Amino acid sequence: MSLSLSAEQPDEPADAADGVWLECIECGDTFAPFDDIRYTCDECDGLLEVRYADLPTFDDFDGHGVWRYADALPFEEGVSIQEGATPLYEVPRLEESVGVEALRIKHEGMNPTGSFKDRGMTVGVRVAKELGVGRLACASTGNTSAALAAYGSRGGMQTLVLLPAGKVAAGKIAQASLHGARILEVDGNFDACLDIVQELAAQGEAYLLNSLNPFRLEGQKTIGLEILEGFLADYDAVPDRIVLPVGNAGNTSALYKAFRELVQAGELDEDDVPKLTGVQAEGAAPMVEAIENDADEVRRWDDVETRATAIRIGNPVNAPKALPGIRETGGTAVAVSDEEITEAQRDIAGEGIGVEPASAASVAGLRKLRTEGVVDDDERVACLTTGHLLKDPDAAAAAGSEPEPVPAETQGVLEHL
Repeated sequence: MSLSLSAEQPDEPADAADGVWLECIECGDTFAPFDDIRYTCDECDGLLEVRYADLPTFDDFDGHGVWRYADALPFEEGVSIQEGATPLYEVPRLEESVGVEALRIKHEGMNPTGSFKDRGMTVGVRVAKELGVGRLACASTGNTSAALAAYGSRGGMQTLVLLPAGKVAAGKIAQASLHGARILEVDGNFDACLDIVQELAAQGEAYLLNSLNPFRLEGQKTIGLEILEGFLADYDAVPDRIVLPVGNAGNTSALYKAFRELVQAGELDEDDVPKLTGVQAEGAAPMVEAIENDADEVRRWDDVETRATAIRIGNPVNAPKALPGIRETGGTAVAVSDEEITEAQRDIAGEGIGVEPASAASVAGLRKLRTEGVVDDDERVACLTTGHLLKDPDAAAAAGSEPEPVPAETQGVLEHL
C-alpha cells in the first residue's frame, strides 16, 4: 500500500519538475506538477499526492509560520498573509478533568482568517498563479470560502464560492463578502455544492481549491510539523495522540502525509508516529461508520445535520487518504452528540480559548474515548481546534450566559449582584 508508514521514498520520475511531482495513490501513475491542471488521476480517477525527491529534516526548517517549512512544500514562498505559527495552549484544568498526562490545544483559529484553511490557501493560490488560472472556486461550509476569498484577494485573483443556503454561519459569509468573493447560495447541502464546483472545474471554468486539490493539503501538513516541534520543545517527545475534527478529512490526510515523510526522511520512528484520532458529530459521521465497520471506503450520507456547521459533511472526499492514516497510526474515530460538543466548547472557553462548535468536537471526542478507556491516562495528547469563536457568534451566544438587565444606577447594580 502506497500510503503505508513503511513505504519507501519513491524514485524521482522523468516528469518531475525541480524534484516535485504528482502521484496517484491508487495506481501509482505520476504526473508533472504544473504542466496541466488536474485534481485526480487521468488513468483511474484516484486521489493525487504531491511527492518530493528530497525530504527535509527538522534541521532544515527555518523562519516563521507556514513558510518556515518551505523545504517540505512545492515552493520557497507563497501568497502569504503571515499564516501558521498558531498557539499550542496549555489547559491545566481541562487536562486534569480529562485525566491524561498532558493535554495541549493547537488553536488554528488564530490564523489570519480565523481557521486552518489559510495554511492550504497560501500554497494553493501560489500554485494557481504558477498554472496561470484566472478564477478560483470552492464549495464551502464557510471557512474555506473565507480563506479562499482573502488569499484570492491578496493574490489579485477572482474568487467564486458556493455555499449551502441557510447552512453557513454569518461570520463566515461576512468574511467572504468583504474580501470580494462572488457568493452563490445553493439549494442543497455542502456535498451538492462540491459536486457542482467539481463539474465547473472539469469544464475549465475555475481552479478548484477544495481539499480534493492535493497542493492545498501540503500547506495543512504544517499543522502536524508545528505540533511535533512544540511537543519536542516542551516534553522532549512527540505526542502519543492527535485528536482532530473530521469534515472532508483533509487535515487527517495532511498530518498523516507529514508524518510519513518524516519517517521516510529518518526523522521519526514508525512506532513514535502519533495516533490520529478523528471526531465527527453524530449527525454527520460517515468516517466513524467506516472505521467501526472496518470498511475499505466511506458510505456517503445524503442527510447530515449538526450545529457544528464546519463538519456538516456527508461525503468526505479525502477518505481514501484518511482511513489509512487512522488505521496505520493505531488511531480511531468517534462520534459525539451536539450536546457533548457544546459542553466541550464551554470547557475550552473556561480556559480562555474561544473556538467554534466544530473545533470543540476534538475535546468532546477525547473525553468520550477517555471515559471508554480507549485513551490511557499516561498519554500526551494534542487536540486540534480548527476555527475561531467568532466564526459562529450565534452558536457562541447560545452556548454562553444570558445578559442580565439592570437599572442605570450603581446601587441598583449592587442590589442585582
